Amino acid sequence: MHISQEQRNLYRNEGYMILERAIPDDQVDGLRAECQRYIDRYDAEMEANGVTVQGINHYKKRYFISRRGLESPKITEFLFSERMAAVCRATLGETAYLFHEQYVVKFAEVGTKFGWHQDSGYVGHYHRPYLSCWCALDDMTIENGTVSVLPYSAIGMTPDDLYDHRIEDASNDKIGYRGDHPGVPAIVPAGSIVVFSSRTFHRSGPNTTPGFRRCYLAQYSAEPIMNKEGTALWGQAVPILKEGQLCSPPQK
Repeated sequence: MHISQEQRNLYRNEGYMILERAIPDDQVDGLRAECQRYIDRYDAEMEANGVTVQGINHYKKRYFISRRGLESPKITEFLFSERMAAVCRATLGETAYLFHEQYVVKFAEVGTKFGWHQDSGYVGHYHRPYLSCWCALDDMTIENGTVSVLPYSAIGMTPDDLYDHRIEDASNDKIGYRGDHPGVPAIVPAGSIVVFSSRTFHRSGPNTTPGFRRCYLAQYSAEPIMNKEGTALWGQAVPILKEGQLCSPPQK
């Protein structure tokens, strides 16, 4: 996959780049199928427990389905593809680790918004910026709640700035920016990847359309990210690149 110097410069200087139609149709279909399988599992679990909110998951409104990538062969194939290795090389360098991955799903007509935040704000302590690859599994529009990114220059921040975040009572979301800049919405077809730094502010609106709005978020780091005390990993640290070469996924 070719990533131009202009795209690399945009990522370096403004914190994001957009790779349109970067994922083949068969992989998009596979990621969608796995997404539905896990939605069905979450629905059954919440119904069995008689709840409609579980952390930041809201029953038949919004789901964050995380840490499934290494148990699903279809997802593993995508995460450890040469395609994703190329994105890591262009942004992180010759060494990269799988840090975290999750589906983000907004249901038809009721999918809720997600406020301005930095992904690093969820780690909660200072660390080297990591990489977020927001993979569109549906055609993305303003109406179905696509992601918007806030360029560094829009608020005068640097690529290393980490802002304080506060939890929003109604949603349990962490919010780090409350200004009025609208950001840059990603109006992209399914199979596109919105690539941004963990320091880049981003948000998404509600899904007001009759269909799902599904994305898959794959995150990679240039080094293992530890907890605040430095005693354990904060997330995962599964090697994907070593000296520029693609690593094999771990065996079960």
